[in-house]
Amino acid sequence: MKLVLGLGDTGLSIARFLSKQHIAYRLADSRTQPPFLSDYLAESLGSEPVLGDWTPTLLNDIDEVFISPGIAQTQTIVIWAREKGIPVTSDIELFSRYVNAPIIGITGSNGKSTVTQLLGEMIANEGKKVAIGGNIGKPALDCLDDTIEYYVLELSSYQLDYTQNLNLLAGVVLNITPDHLDRYASFDEYIDSKLSLYQYCQHLVVNIDESLVPKKASAKHFGVDMPKQPTDFGTVTCHGSCYFLKGDDVLMYVGDMQLIGKHNVANVLATLALGDQIGLDTDSMVESIKAFKGLEHRLEWVVKKQGVDYYNDSKATNVISTIKALNALIDQHENIVLIAGGIAKQEDYSPLFNLIDKDVASVVLIGQSAQTLGAGIKKSTVSYADSMDEAVSLASSMINDGVVVLSPACASFDMFDNFEDRGRAFKQAISE
Repeated sequence: MKLVLGLGDTGLSIARFLSKQHIAYRLADSRTQPPFLSDYLAESLGSEPVLGDWTPTLLNDIDEVFISPGIAQTQTIVIWAREKGIPVTSDIELFSRYVNAPIIGITGSNGKSTVTQLLGEMIANEGKKVAIGGNIGKPALDCLDDTIEYYVLELSSYQLDYTQNLNLLAGVVLNITPDHLDRYASFDEYIDSKLSLYQYCQHLVVNIDESLVPKKASAKHFGVDMPKQPTDFGTVTCHGSCYFLKGDDVLMYVGDMQLIGKHNVANVLATLALGDQIGLDTDSMVESIKAFKGLEHRLEWVVKKQGVDYYNDSKATNVISTIKALNALIDQHENIVLIAGGIAKQEDYSPLFNLIDKDVASVVLIGQSAQTLGAGIKKSTVSYADSMDEAVSLASSMINDGVVVLSPACASFDMFDNFEDRGRAFKQAISE
């Protein structure tokens, strides 16, 4: 019998799949009211959920544990399973046992979702049937379909932690910066988690600008400078204009894409390298880049009202993401009001504070860590709000011409269900 741990989006997906395959399982969640309980009960999937604190009896007669990525390896149920020699694995590994089409895996601290979605759209633009999922959109098991020709999966470090066997046609580790350090014993452990993706890849794509990613001669490389090899991807700036390159060949003017920011230049280069690695047509990829508008909650332009542009960057849950968003906006706007805050992670926030003091006129802080963040900002005007409505109202009153951006640099769970819920609340507050 299998044990499914966690009744969130992933756990429900695993339960559905096992039920469909007529594989006996037990489902458990340490919460008494997990978020997908009503969905699970409504679908009558055949196993009564065990709710409440973990107990060793959950492992009776269990030969394999399928675990939701939100459950840390330090939790007692994981420790008990490993002490008994019971394999603990992910939905991604289960997915890989049944898939019959090539998989492309994408991980990194930042940019995963953008690269995953853009690559999926490139593949679709060539008339191929593609499924996009994993840590973005649909859980991987919900994507399984015999008609799919390519699977493009965003993979989090948590998912990789519980994966031991996976066959990827190609993969990339976009970048590695400190994140989720509340989950890992050290930054080195987090690095190892990200880099584990490469052991599953037939073809590697490597960011030559990322010092923490080992360079491999057999890999296809990308970076923001001139490419060193004719098969690699980079950029060149000529007379003030920047262009994407493959080797010495000019592909397109960077200004022709709808995404903004230097971080998105790197994201597009990574996508081009992945697409090239799996045989996509270069001209077709360029057209996809020009048409791509980006993803919701990722430096998403919302509206212009009374001379002020509003951007929703709710997905920025760490320092580096918010710094990249601010730098992208600073390049185009003089006046910026930042809405930030939530649950601060175990990161060094001083680079963000320095950037704010240098280039951000005013900051409105919300959430659990508002006062802590405010203490680190020395020069910019700092205000506090108890709700998103109040934050947007305050921010709007501080500026007549420029940008208001939600880019929290924090997790959302103190005030919202997730970053999507936070982003929707921001957009709703603007409309009102």
